[in-house]
Amino acid sequence: MKQILAAITYVVRDYDEAIDFFVGSLGFDLVEDICLEKEQPGKRWVVVRPRGSEGCSLLLAKAVGSKQSAAVGNQSGGRVFLFLHTDNFYRDYREMKAKGIVFTTPPRQEEYGTVAVFLDLNGNKWDLIQPSTEQF
Repeated sequence: MKQILAAITYVVRDYDEAIDFFVGSLGFDLVEDICLEKEQPGKRWVVVRPRGSEGCSLLLAKAVGSKQSAAVGNQSGGRVFLFLHTDNFYRDYREMKAKGIVFTTPPRQEEYGTVAVFLDLNGNKWDLIQPSTEQF
């Protein structure tokens, strides 16, 4: 038996704002952007994933209603939400900072690798990590 985690729902205020951040600022690939107007006005199936990755993707889902809107920017209750692995920490760190990504911690070396915490467009915390062991 084989299973994979294909996608994680990531609640956003606006599809285009989120695409601009993930594709423009983080350099992710836009995998799909399909209009689902028949289901709900303005609904889209938008999938992004880190460049060069064949692993887990983010399904960008526009918040509908107050409960979902409250989750935007607080999808993990203030903890680090997602972990972006890289094969070259300082290349990506410098590139992200140049594109305006805010890091809340300086780079540091841990047993598991080089890491720094950054904020996404809504304030969710992410770890940028270059693992100390090859995990690609």
